[in-house]
Amino acid sequence: MNSRTDAAKLEPSAIDAAEPVNDLRSALKRLCAVPGQLLETDREVDPHAELAGVYKRIGAGGTVQRPTRLGPAMMFKRIKGYPQSRVLVGLMASRERVGLLLDAEPRRLTQRMAQAVRNPIAPTTVAQGNSPCQEVVHLASDPDFDLRKLIPAPTNTESDAGPFLCLGLVLGSDPDTGHADVTIHRLCVQGRDELSIFFAPGRHIDAFRQEAEQRGQALPVSINMGLDPAIHIGACFEAPTTPFGFDELSIAGGLRGKPVELVDCVSVNQKAISRAEIVIEGEILPNVRVVEDQNTHTGHAMPEFPGYNGPANPSLPVIKVKAVTMRREAIMQTLVGPGEEHTSLAGIPTEASIFNALEAAMPGFVSQVYAHTAGGGKLLAVIQVNKKSAFDDGRARQAAIIALGVYSELKNVILVDADVDPFDTNDVMWAMTTRYQGDVSTMFLPKINGHVLDPSQSPEFNPALPARGVTCKTVFDCTAPFHLRAEFERAKFKEVDPRPFAPELFGGNDE
Repeated sequence: MNSRTDAAKLEPSAIDAAEPVNDLRSALKRLCAVPGQLLETDREVDPHAELAGVYKRIGAGGTVQRPTRLGPAMMFKRIKGYPQSRVLVGLMASRERVGLLLDAEPRRLTQRMAQAVRNPIAPTTVAQGNSPCQEVVHLASDPDFDLRKLIPAPTNTESDAGPFLCLGLVLGSDPDTGHADVTIHRLCVQGRDELSIFFAPGRHIDAFRQEAEQRGQALPVSINMGLDPAIHIGACFEAPTTPFGFDELSIAGGLRGKPVELVDCVSVNQKAISRAEIVIEGEILPNVRVVEDQNTHTGHAMPEFPGYNGPANPSLPVIKVKAVTMRREAIMQTLVGPGEEHTSLAGIPTEASIFNALEAAMPGFVSQVYAHTAGGGKLLAVIQVNKKSAFDDGRARQAAIIALGVYSELKNVILVDADVDPFDTNDVMWAMTTRYQGDVSTMFLPKINGHVLDPSQSPEFNPALPARGVTCKTVFDCTAPFHLRAEFERAKFKEVDPRPFAPELFGGNDE
């Protein structure tokens, strides 16, 4: 086993000196240069439950049942049943690592993403002969073709509906306008050339599918795996930040300062991401549905971001696979569903969306937004405000309402003052303990659309709710009332440079 697990701080100089990232391989090269960010193992692992079970203990974090921890990304170089394959997990399973990969300090990722949304760069198309993702081509028309033997899709738990492509970025286009959209969806391998696809309500590609289905037509799509992390994170923005017709690939372009390269697929009328490790080309069939767990009958789908095993869906659309194209020695990339990687993928775009909206409405009033890992990057946000007058007591609560409007799946908002670190849960809980009274510091907004994967958002849990995915949203105002601010001033300590006293903790003695 080759281990790179020493503790590491990502200094700005390390980021500045790094080579540019434009695909998964250059991202891994950058990680290899920083101790503690990548762990590689030659020990054989079974993709059925064992791989995820290992990473659960190594670095999954998030809402995974304890014991778990934040740790390095991990490359499994020997996969049982797949002698030519490698599997990467946890590439973005820490905010520190995402900062390294996106050329930003971890605490400035919100602002970095917010800037990219404001300065998008549209993707471009390159010739097929110049695309790494098409170095190897497997056509489904070949009698020996079998998706199940070709790609080591992991089964995260023993009760999963089947093997899942957990980081498959689906690219589809509006049948009327041709506008493209990219989204990560739940994709279960159902047969030699079939996948099921789950759409949460309101997803744009599902609207494309429905439009095509009304015409009796299939919707051509590509499923792109093993990508520059800027593409995955940029794809996780949602309306109203990225309205219908907005191409999320342009956010990745804004992050990198150059367009994402696309290429025409070899078997369907669609584009693929040129520098992907693996691309599955196919069509979403009209009027065809399958039971998600038809091959296992477990009753479960897979572990979802709130930390629970979602129920298997009884009726999902089907993707008929036409081809699989790959880079030579392709890397399969996956994640552990409830882990910290989901917080990075969903949460950092959530933060940027909220930050941009609040900056537009209240310039300078909000310093930070953190989509907390306890909510999987979707359900819980901590907002740091800067009160300057008694009027700002009301503005703080208005900021929470704006946040709930900008990101519809957000369930709970915690407001904190400028002296509270929103990224430090202990500090946030301290503010809730000492600056919050439940009967006067709480706002309830009942019966508002939320997220169907939160099991508490159901009429069975709360009979007042009309349907699953509707919830009571809550604002916890943990800020001190402005007129009492003197009573809530924190103890002030002398500012001392600790490096001469503990150089091993702070990277050297600057005296």
